[in-house]
Amino acid sequence: MNVFLPVEPSAPAFHKTVKSFAGDSIGKKTVAIIEDDSRTRRLVKDLLDASPELSCVAQFASADAALGALPALKPDIIVTDVNLPGVSGIACVRHLKPKMPSTLFVILTVCDDAETIFDALRAGAVGFILKRDIASGLTDALLDAAGGGSPMSSSVAREVVRSFQTTARNTDEIANLSERERQVLTLLARGQLYKEIAESLAIAQNTVHSYIRRIYEKLHVRSRMEAVAKLGPVAMPKSNLKQALNS
Repeated sequence: MNVFLPVEPSAPAFHKTVKSFAGDSIGKKTVAIIEDDSRTRRLVKDLLDASPELSCVAQFASADAALGALPALKPDIIVTDVNLPGVSGIACVRHLKPKMPSTLFVILTVCDDAETIFDALRAGAVGFILKRDIASGLTDALLDAAGGGSPMSSSVAREVVRSFQTTARNTDEIANLSERERQVLTLLARGQLYKEIAESLAIAQNTVHSYIRRIYEKLHVRSRMEAVAKLGPVAMPKSNLKQALNS
């Protein structure tokens, strides 16, 4: 039985006939690809075709097209780029994971920044492969994910470790603040001015200045932005952190 996926206007050569999970897919882990770059998509497809343990069952040039087809297809693994036209790869994972709880999502990315990594983890991804590592490590990474692992390119793993180490250091420094200093820092992070902090805590504005100086000394920072960034990974919601950094 053949299932025909619709052709995207932006990718006329992207029409694919997808075999059902019978035939040569038996015993293999089925994989769907979401990648807008045709060369990267072809590379991933070729690697899957060459693997005796993996089978490519669908390809999409955008998340918009994938969102409609993948819940019915139910592949074992979905490999998706982060930066896609329209809906992002992370938003796609966030949308599909509740509908496909047993499907594993592996991210392809050119960047290894902590925010992207943790946003994808929260959305439901289990692994991250840098695009420069596709040729040498993609198939092993997908099999690792299928076996219960969380594959990551080495630089991505280092960034995860670095982020946790930074959070641990920040937590220790925040713990050295007095209760009142933490209150002042929290209000500072919410974007309040010194005068507003004084009113909120019913203290003099000069006292607020004194607390701020002590906070800077204990956190080893020189600015409001640096102080708020120390608090951010420890206790601040992202919306409040962004507000504080932009105030």
